[in-house]
Amino acid sequence: MKRSLILLIGALALGAAIFAGSYFVAQRTTEMCCASPTDDLSWLRTEFHLGDAEMARIRELHEGYLPQCMEMCAKIAAKKGELKSALGSGTNLTAEVQTKLAELAGLRAQCQAQMLQHFATVSQAMPPEQGRRYLAEMQKLTLGTHEQMEESMSGDTGHEHHP
Repeated sequence: MKRSLILLIGALALGAAIFAGSYFVAQRTTEMCCASPTDDLSWLRTEFHLGDAEMARIRELHEGYLPQCMEMCAKIAAKKGELKSALGSGTNLTAEVQTKLAELAGLRAQCQAQMLQHFATVSQAMPPEQGRRYLAEMQKLTLGTHEQMEESMSGDTGHEHHP
């Protein structure tokens, strides 16, 4: 019985850690997406040695993606509000809270997928080598924090769970 309880608590702790990691990644991603949609893209020109035609295409892609990004940010913000309301001042994790968490996680996953698709499209507007480097960096940024959390919870980094 004691072992089952420890396993259950460990599974809940792992789930909470994965959720927290996903939450922080989505929070950072959402902030990046919505914070300054008019940011200058000149850093791309410098970092990836792009010409005028490539920059014009990337600006077009960026401007086309902004409404989609802003819409997703609004959906995530609304769902966070629903979750906050469902949490209320209670001390129990209700079925409604669990549903809202799952819905929020789904929206964040959808946002992440849309971002990755956008980055892939932008990478195709660059010279092949630069596009590969850009896409690798954007994937690392988009997925990195979640993967770091998973790795920290696995035995590969020296952090082990003992029943």
